[in-house]
Amino acid sequence: MPTRAVAALVIAPQWIGDAVMTEPLMRRLAARGERLTVGALPWVAPVYRAMPQVAEVIEFPFAHGGLQFKARRSLAKQVEGRFDVAYVLPNSLKSALLPFLASIPKRVGYLGEARVGLLTHRLKNPPKDKRPPMVAFYSALSGEAGIEADRPHLHVDTAQCDAVLAKLGLARGGYYVFVPGAEYGPAKRWPVQRYAELAQQLDAPVIVLGSGKEAPLGTEIVALAAGADCRNLAGTTTLAEAFALIAAARRVISNDTGLMHVAAALDVPQVAIFGSSSPLHTPPLSARAKVLWLKDDPAYQPPLDCAPCFQRVCPLGHLRCLNDITADRVRAAL
Repeated sequence: MPTRAVAALVIAPQWIGDAVMTEPLMRRLAARGERLTVGALPWVAPVYRAMPQVAEVIEFPFAHGGLQFKARRSLAKQVEGRFDVAYVLPNSLKSALLPFLASIPKRVGYLGEARVGLLTHRLKNPPKDKRPPMVAFYSALSGEAGIEADRPHLHVDTAQCDAVLAKLGLARGGYYVFVPGAEYGPAKRWPVQRYAELAQQLDAPVIVLGSGKEAPLGTEIVALAAGADCRNLAGTTTLAEAFALIAAARRVISNDTGLMHVAAALDVPQVAIFGSSSPLHTPPLSARAKVLWLKDDPAYQPPLDCAPCFQRVCPLGHLRCLNDITADRVRAAL
């Protein structure tokens, strides 16, 4: 009789960019015969639906913050007995609770937040200054070697993409996408004035994408880009629709944010603008991506000794790392 596939539950990260960077891990697990079910928060779940190797996605009914022990215990009872192994991708204590409460026999994850007893197979959590790029950090949970060259890939169904384009009156390859937000804070956001200047220089319409919180940034860009064909769709699309719009775009221009990683995983030509963060740690992993980071530019003077600071707001008040990247420079990179 054929052997049953190993049933694996993957506890997903809570950020879109991190979720994209777990795709090579999903590919590795599926390639060795594991049937993958991913447990994810609702705003991250669409990322895993764009991974063909994921068989099932369970949307967690959890909110940001708090242990929410009763909700986790209730869900654990529902899935008890279904899984042979769990991979806990976040480092938090609460993320390891469900696999433990569901009595999943093998529970794999990094040490962190005093959760030694919740995991059966534990990897040492490297210090932040020695942590590998995030893709390799997640792929290491597979226990396999040769993870340094892993690159995420996502898939958007062609029919789904065409339906979104038809709904919005757009043509494949006939527009640019701007992603001006960054949940982390303003020290990762290229100024809206620069985006507006770039929109005025481009030879095709511009679509602004982002969350509802980032809709005001899009509104400001449209107002400043007088005369340009610029539409603000931030907060009006689902994440799946945003994926489709990115997949069909001529180019994507973004900050270091989740949709930057989506564009890279969809292999769309892009320019990624970095400020307070570092492309050495979370780069867009695509041969079609161009990174602009003044810290890495020997011609830029005086040098950015303060970068990367990884702060939400520029602690020195000048934000040179982003303010000094001109629209002309981004257009040239395109």
